[in-house]
Amino acid sequence: MLVFNAISKRIKINSNLTKIIIFYMNCIMEYSTLGRTGLKVSIMGLGCDGPSGIGLRTGKSEDISTEIVKHAVSSGINFIDTAEVYRTEKIVGKAIKDFDRDSLVLSTKKSTWKNIEPKDVIRSFERSLNNLATNYIDIYHLHGVILEDYDYLVAEIVPILQELQDQEKIRFIGITERFNPDPQHNMLQRALEDDIWDVMMVGFNILNQSARERVFKKAIEKKIGILIMFAVRLALSRSERLKQCIDDLIKNKQINPSEINKTNPLGFLIHKGGAINLVDAAYRFCRSEPGTHVILSGTGNLEHLKENLKSILRPPLPQKDIIKLKEIFKNVDSISGQ
Repeated sequence: MLVFNAISKRIKINSNLTKIIIFYMNCIMEYSTLGRTGLKVSIMGLGCDGPSGIGLRTGKSEDISTEIVKHAVSSGINFIDTAEVYRTEKIVGKAIKDFDRDSLVLSTKKSTWKNIEPKDVIRSFERSLNNLATNYIDIYHLHGVILEDYDYLVAEIVPILQELQDQEKIRFIGITERFNPDPQHNMLQRALEDDIWDVMMVGFNILNQSARERVFKKAIEKKIGILIMFAVRLALSRSERLKQCIDDLIKNKQINPSEINKTNPLGFLIHKGGAINLVDAAYRFCRSEPGTHVILSGTGNLEHLKENLKSILRPPLPQKDIIKLKEIFKNVDSISGQ
């Protein structure tokens, strides 16, 4: 579904020409409803971490990082994901100050890997509000949760989030997995047994599609909003890393070597009417997966952002290519694609 956002709801500007330009840019964006939250979200979300940290980790200035966020919003992206540990909340807050806050969906997170206590959550949350220059967070996640910590966090930390929700400082509660050490989604499978989580951030990509059965099926039943991370990462952006991953999967008997060309493992995706390149294929594959709502894309390069946006708005991959990808990687659950 295409949603035509009235520009007065997007950005506070006076120039009629700028309004017209941004209006037509927004018209290309597609939106979905983020599960039971009811939030209308762009199918591409801006991830403010990754290797570049919207440019900060690659030596870009804060001004350039700010412009990347601004361009994303002006292009129709209304979902922005950050976290306290990313150190990009202030950049986001600075970038969105000239836009209508209520038209944006801000997602941020509390780190969970340092034996956090309830008092830590309150401090971190207030700091996030200040950094983002807002008085409420649309989705506040427990970040990078592992199975061993889950029960403690539900018993001791979730009540704090629910109290903040009662105060209308948090709209919806989310949880994100730590995909590298948990590519089987053990934590999220446990989390799906509870009726706490409005939104889940899930690792999913061409190489590891195990979330389809282990997470998405039940999430669809419970109308949980799904954010996709790890759509690309190293294995789908660097050919040598991809070959290494394929070799490992063959060695571990998770893919059949007769079904894949080891020299050019995913070359069959690149053809007329198919994908332009592997990054293009990766975004389009995730974007068309039933049960997913926002595909996160992080970059510190404006041109890269524009190319990713083009990819995610292209039609799904040809059905024969999707079927082949599902068949090749149907047993894979040992890698994240990093």
